[in-house]
Amino acid sequence: QVAFVESGGDLVQPGGSLRLSCAASGSPLDKYAIAWFRRAPGKEREGVACISSNGGGTRYAESAKGRFTISRDMKSKTVYLEMNDLNPEDTGVYFCAAGYRFLSYMCYVAKSTGYEYWGQGTQVTVSA
Repeated sequence: QVAFVESGGDLVQPGGSLRLSCAASGSPLDKYAIAWFRRAPGKEREGVACISSNGGGTRYAESAKGRFTISRDMKSKTVYLEMNDLNPEDTGVYFCAAGYRFLSYMCYVAKSTGYEYWGQGTQVTVSA
């Protein structure tokens, strides 16, 4: 099993940047596909970015492409989400999640099915 603690959420102005961290405990990261999801106020939870268990595959939601970058540090067992050019629509609680049933090169953000382990989330607020 794996457990997560997210951090890095903050209040930031439009156009600003944040780096979210997802610190894992338990099994090594290379056993899991890991994704970042977010839940905006009044909206359904949506996938933002993911990275495959072998680290070679990443996927991004259309809204995140070109602005967000997911990465991981195997030694510290931490997954990062670098977010640039933030806008108010990026406001929400950001969660990291892991699934172990994915093929080693696969992950997806279109749905949350398959991600069994979830963190508690970290709040990101983009406002002037």
